[in-house]
This record gives sequence, structure tokens and C-alpha cells, in this order.
Amino acid sequence: MPDPAPKTQDDVRQIDSRTFVIDQEDIDTDQIIPARFLTTTTRDGLGRLAFHDWRYDGDGRPLDAVSLNSLDTAACRVLVAGRNFGCGSSREHAPWALHDFGFRAVISSEFADIFRSNSARNGLLPIVAPEAAHHWLLANPGISIRIDLASQHVDLGNGPSFDFEIEPFAKHCLMEGTDPLGFLMSHADAIDAYEADIA
Repeated sequence: MPDPAPKTQDDVRQIDSRTFVIDQEDIDTDQIIPARFLTTTTRDGLGRLAFHDWRYDGDGRPLDAVSLNSLDTAACRVLVAGRNFGCGSSREHAPWALHDFGFRAVISSEFADIFRSNSARNGLLPIVAPEAAHHWLLANPGISIRIDLASQHVDLGNGPSFDFEIEPFAKHCLMEGTDPLGFLMSHADAIDAYEADIA
């Protein structure tokens, strides 16, 4: 039996949360975190840079009218966004920033493939919702929902609840709070034995 995978991030199993809605299509990774902030190789502190150019004025002062700046992220951990979320250039900083900001899941009707993969490897659950459920979520911001990753189900209460698909390895990593490197580390003994055997 391999050792338990080391925790590299919070596990994502069940999320009970209100939603925060950005009803805009084609939100790209440069809008999520502008390219000028990509010099860092650590995740810490990136949450303050999430959606930076929407949240701050030219002098870096928070804009009072932008609801993201007053969001209670402890109660509102699910972002609902328009179609084609995370398009544009590939960068892990985008899910890093969203996760550090406080989001644990993003729901849309469509994701850019690379963003979806990066999110699942970095503690952020990407959920593709059916069109009817997606439209309902966009039209009902701030509702309380329950996401259960084990059963791959989203309960919208009075709304059109739905099941979602997720790649099995991504699901395993999210539920165990690990990433691909952590998963490999949990198999270190088997890897060492294999390498000794072929040496």
C-alpha cells in the first residue's frame, strides 16, 4: 500500500456556500490576474491581485463600487461565471489567485481546457453546469448551494440541481488535498523499488 499522499492544499469534499456571480462571458486569464504580476513563483498573496484591474483604480486604491472588494469570502466560496471562463494564455497563477482569494469552486457552462486542468491540480474545483442550471445560477446571485464532490452533485435547493463530470485523478487529488507531485511522493517506495529493479 502506498503512503497517504502528503497534503499540499486544502481538500475539497463538500462545499456549502453562497455564490458570487460574474455574468460575463470569455473572462480570460489576464483579467483573472494580469500578466505583469506573473513574476512570482509562490501562491501566497495572489488573492489580492485577483481581478486586479477591475478592483483597483490607477493608483492601486480599491474601488468601493466593486462588490469583489467587500465580498465575505468565508461565506461565499463559489464563483459562478459566464461561458468560456479561463480562456486566453495558460498560467497556473489564475487558479492560484482565485484560490488565495477564497474561492473553492468555479461554475460555468464552459471552461478553457488548460484552465480547467490547472484548477483541478491546484485545489479549485471547476464545474461545468448544464445550460438551464447555469442560466438559473446567473439569474439568482448569492444563493446558498451545496456541492458534493464524492457524488459529483450540485444541490441548488429550489433550482435545477445537477450532476457534473470530473476526471477521476483530478477528483482524487481534490478530495485528498494533494496534487500530482504529492501523489507521486506517496508512491516513493514503489518508485525506488522499480528503479532499483531496472538498474
